[in-house]
Amino acid sequence: MNTKRNVQYWVIPPEANAEFVAHMEDVLDVYSRPYDPCLPVLCMDEQPVQLVEEIKAPLPATRHHPKRVDYEYRRSGVAKVFMFAEPLALWRQVSVRDKKTKVDWAVEMANLLEGRYAKCEKVLVVCDNLNTHTIGAFYDAFEPERARSLVRRIEFHHTPKHGSWLNIAENELSCLTGQCVAGRRIGSAEQLREQSAAWHEDVNQIQRGVEWQMKIDDARTKLKSVYPEIKV
Repeated sequence: MNTKRNVQYWVIPPEANAEFVAHMEDVLDVYSRPYDPCLPVLCMDEQPVQLVEEIKAPLPATRHHPKRVDYEYRRSGVAKVFMFAEPLALWRQVSVRDKKTKVDWAVEMANLLEGRYAKCEKVLVVCDNLNTHTIGAFYDAFEPERARSLVRRIEFHHTPKHGSWLNIAENELSCLTGQCVAGRRIGSAEQLREQSAAWHEDVNQIQRGVEWQMKIDDARTKLKSVYPEIKV
């Protein structure tokens, strides 16, 4: 009896779902806009990272054998990674925090709005509809006057449920995981912060861009099953 199973885990979109289509086309419309430094498109996403600490010091590599790491390790909690990416500016930034509450998210957004985007009229933010990604988060974090001044400069564009693949920041998180985190033991949030900062500085320096291929017309052709059938 063959017990091996070939299973792929996939984000399966819903069928004939008007809400999915509306949010998808909204995000695709945002991606089709030309670059405007006064109205930047900022994609953001987040993910947890398991921190793993060495119990014994690894043995350095020599001419005769590679670096040797003991099989035992100690779990050191979970850090939260916030990824911010501005595709048309060839820029991304990683922030590492101990938590991912509404306040944590609002503080990270405020740092960008009052820093990198201080002179921008408005920032178009592409993100999922997680309950921490709301305008109310700013009022949890700041006094009403400051919160309102920040909220006034944000224009949200939420990806649809089961449509996280539409968020370019998710692609950047995948790159961060594969190039910086996977297969390594990172024992503290501070170490993860240093490693991820080195990663995004290196990628920004080489000016790696994102060539987004799908347009609204492509979606209407290739994803017909998610569009409702109009019955007049």
